[in-house]
Amino acid sequence: MNIACKENERLIRPDDPSLRYTGRIGGSDAAPFFIFPCTSVEMKLIGRKLLVALENHHSYFENRLGVIVNGEQHAILLEKGEQILDLSHLLTADVNDVLLFKRQDCCHALTLHGFIVEGPLLALPPRPARRIEVYGDSVSAGEVSEAEFACAQPDPQGHNGLYSNSYLSYAWQAARLLNAELHDIATGGMALLDGTGYFYGPNYIGLESTWDKVNYYPPFGEPTPWDFTRFTPHVVVVAIGQNDHNPVNIMAEDYDSAASRHWRAEYSRFLGRLREKYPRAHIVCTTTILGHDAAWDRAIDECVKAAEDARIHHFLYTKNGCGTPGHIRGSEAAVMARELADFVESLPGVWE
Repeated sequence: MNIACKENERLIRPDDPSLRYTGRIGGSDAAPFFIFPCTSVEMKLIGRKLLVALENHHSYFENRLGVIVNGEQHAILLEKGEQILDLSHLLTADVNDVLLFKRQDCCHALTLHGFIVEGPLLALPPRPARRIEVYGDSVSAGEVSEAEFACAQPDPQGHNGLYSNSYLSYAWQAARLLNAELHDIATGGMALLDGTGYFYGPNYIGLESTWDKVNYYPPFGEPTPWDFTRFTPHVVVVAIGQNDHNPVNIMAEDYDSAASRHWRAEYSRFLGRLREKYPRAHIVCTTTILGHDAAWDRAIDECVKAAEDARIHHFLYTKNGCGTPGHIRGSEAAVMARELADFVESLPGVWE
């Protein structure tokens, strides 16, 4: 992408050491690829000029970039393809703290090409020492979380991505309460097994095929593996078991069927795969307050007990499975985040 600077401007390339990246990010140092919600780049800059050069890989919904400047949040509507965004009007001081983040899941992806600023970038404070990773679906991604007018109600029709904001997800809210760095491996419609859930229908892809990838979405190219040595969490939250009822609600219809036993075996296998990657992490298995049959939570509890691992836990929210028929709004997610954070803090030696 061609980026031209004017006099008294400077180009900050994506591999500049003064930038801080957070989340499971792919691509190269020269062109980072953002696909997961909550992935971000942060900087502290002098001056009141900021242009962002990026490419938006559009798939569906309207796509918006999350921007936080000096604590104030904004949502910038994106076009498809390469573009340069002028965010200078958002800078409110001579020194500005700026965070650009992915509000949505793989309805789009971003390739970052650089920034144009006036002055130098300043050093950022140290990263949080605590680390948390979340595997989940649209609830973990914060989909429709800004629709506060529809708390405990179905989603507004035709929202088209307008109200999705990962910053308000319970995952990121809990991470902030815990002062922890977050990797949010969350995608709308995700279930455990291929052929189930709602992600990439009608050829549904499950977490079993996506959990270890950066790019996992076929429209954006071949799958790319994630290097697990780049991030080792203290806590892993597995929030899967809500979309798994599609196309057949196997656990509710017949808990002891062959299909139900197979799901439980594969869930246990997934926990084993996580344990191989993270030998000392605490793994918290849960669902959310989104309406679903309690048989799925029973199945998860059975798998946790069968693991016989003191660092694998089953956690239920106060309104687990009965809090709302629609996506979780930001205020509802805040209650979930507080409960989850309190549970995590209660785990012995959790941050060791």
